[in-house]
Amino acid sequence: MLDVKSWSTEWGGQTLTVEVGKLALQVGGSCTVQYGDTMILATAAISAEPKEGLDYFPLSVEFQEKLSAAGKIKGSRFIKREGRPSDWVVLAGRVIDRSIRPLFDDNMRNEVQVILTPLSLDPEGDLTTTALIAASVALSISPIPWNGPIGGGLIGRINNELVLNPSIDIVKESDLEMMVAGTPEKLVMVESASKEIDDADFTSAMKWGCEQLAPVIEFIKKIQSEIGVEKIDAVAEIPGFEIEVATTEIATKYIESITDSMIFDSVKIGRKDRVTMVKSIEKSLEAHLVEKGVESDVMSVVLKKAKMLIGVQISKRILDKEQRLDGRSITEIRPLHVEIDLIPRVHGSGLFMRGDTQVLSMVTLGAPGDVMTLDTMTEDGLQRYMHHYSDAPFTYGETGWMRGPGRRAIGHGALAERAILPVLPTQEDFPYAMRVTSEVLGSNGSSSMASTCGSTLSLMAAGVPLIKPVAGIAMGLASEPGGRWKVITDLQDVEDGPNAMDFKIAGTKDGITAVQMDTKTQGLSWDIVEQTVIQSKVARIDILGQMALVISEPRAELSPYAPRIETIQIDPEKIRDVVGPGGKVINKIIDETGVQIDIEQDGRVMITSTDGEGMKLAIQMVKDITREVEAGEIFDGKVVRLEDFGAFVQILPNKDGLVHVSEISWERTNKPSDVLKLGDIVKVKVNEIDNLGRVNLSMKALIPRPEGAGSFDDKPRPPRDGFGRGPRSGGSDDKKSGGFFKKNPRS
Repeated sequence: MLDVKSWSTEWGGQTLTVEVGKLALQVGGSCTVQYGDTMILATAAISAEPKEGLDYFPLSVEFQEKLSAAGKIKGSRFIKREGRPSDWVVLAGRVIDRSIRPLFDDNMRNEVQVILTPLSLDPEGDLTTTALIAASVALSISPIPWNGPIGGGLIGRINNELVLNPSIDIVKESDLEMMVAGTPEKLVMVESASKEIDDADFTSAMKWGCEQLAPVIEFIKKIQSEIGVEKIDAVAEIPGFEIEVATTEIATKYIESITDSMIFDSVKIGRKDRVTMVKSIEKSLEAHLVEKGVESDVMSVVLKKAKMLIGVQISKRILDKEQRLDGRSITEIRPLHVEIDLIPRVHGSGLFMRGDTQVLSMVTLGAPGDVMTLDTMTEDGLQRYMHHYSDAPFTYGETGWMRGPGRRAIGHGALAERAILPVLPTQEDFPYAMRVTSEVLGSNGSSSMASTCGSTLSLMAAGVPLIKPVAGIAMGLASEPGGRWKVITDLQDVEDGPNAMDFKIAGTKDGITAVQMDTKTQGLSWDIVEQTVIQSKVARIDILGQMALVISEPRAELSPYAPRIETIQIDPEKIRDVVGPGGKVINKIIDETGVQIDIEQDGRVMITSTDGEGMKLAIQMVKDITREVEAGEIFDGKVVRLEDFGAFVQILPNKDGLVHVSEISWERTNKPSDVLKLGDIVKVKVNEIDNLGRVNLSMKALIPRPEGAGSFDDKPRPPRDGFGRGPRSGGSDDKKSGGFFKKNPRS
């Protein structure tokens, strides 16, 4: 019943295998792709009919999280089934979406859905690479119209040598982790994190990475030629599409005719001005279409394209005259406003504004134990720096539902987080857990890069010792398909129209730390990419300079409201003493002092508190627990046990010593209970520590010897064990007998 076909090729040092005809047979395009031990099931489906009333192409890309692929069971005690996708899964889905979306016809209205299901996860490989290739294969062999195939790959760099699809261990040592999608000739998508890589080197890495995709693209084309089905013409099947196209042409000519009077006659700087302008054009266009006799249902669809048609005219004016809507040159940044210390009591705050885009970032510092635990399909471990991006309907001057972060917010937050990670201090130098929340209070282009700048400001204001400040900028593109183009600095939303790009680049004065790019073109040529990177560096340096006028380096002191962390180094063998059985000792310290304690395996004990007195007490308690007692020391100890032969006195939290009955007083004491009771605080001196580590104490050594004290009491009695027995006598072993009773040599 199955007609299974399989193809394999060697690529990047591993075998890439594609199989069709076995799984998910009812969908138009399905395949499994295996690379190493990672296996992905990819499906691509298209609805039978176009969705009516839409003014956009309805594409959805879903990346499923399947813990079974990694041989894991969900860590929650009560819920074992996968639920809300982790941020990592959302980010992987966005990477694939941004890679394949530009190659569809925007005029399509049939719903297209691509679903990636991991079946097996190689812990040494990159899951996103395999998933992206699987999506490309599924779309290529399906009847869905798509201008592919493309390839995708992960690029690393070790000792200035670029590496294709590095293993996880190599990625950890690499100063570059870059995902590229496209062809050798064009870049379609890039997502990257790096450790201050030189801008020119970064461009070379992108180009090198796309060149490595050639074998994969040829491999997919071979499969497509053997089993691919004929592509449908989904656009032609849209009812009334020809009328819509004709009406759009009428609208385009009309908007072109009013470009000067309604778009460029007055400088439009703000988002509100732009919204007002679009509404005015829509009303004017509606009247024009009514005059032309256009039917209402077609008119409503075309009116929804007003912003896009305005964008076409804005791009055309940039190409013709280098004139932008707000009067800026193509390399000019919008006016900036930089401020710190806006919010009382938070540990650090910074405000960054670029035009209408406004972001308020706030820092919270926590104890080492406040780190986030990672427990996903691909991640295990701890994360000490977290960046969370939040927007709301008012961010865009609108009303709407208040929900949790969407895919866009998660993606923007992750980009700003990656940008800052390379300049954070090490845990040894700064053991705090760090969380930055970026509240986007206004958006009109690149709020993610504004969040990066806001994060830098707030962290430096909080006293976090960043190695260098980081800034970011979004670069745009005005272009004609296959024709003229110009890169524009500091993209705002109305400029993100047809044949555009959104190329976000963040870094320090010395290099790039994070990049994210998506495009509405069929891919960027390398001359566009090179110009973008060069132009972005000038803008980045400019922004860093303006930020430095407000705060040029991290503050030397933390906020008075931030917790303090003191680190004590103890013998790792003493960790068990600090923790105690079942955590009894450490919990007692926490309860009595109100601090938080974190212990590393190397013996570092980190104590966190906002209360100075509690901190001092906790430090002393830990030191007392772990310190070594020395002969001659004097303590105020507590009587914790009484025996006939002596009293046990606690001199440190985990250390007791014995005051033999003969060491209680210069006068004869028959029983310790005659002069002591449980709970008494007595001053004692350490006489000696025997070879078994037992501490022998004396009370009388701290009391002046009275006149006439008998000689009997001058001599300490033989030490006894904890059961009150003296040294054993007799027996057959001289060593065990202690030499008190020697046997007859002849016996």
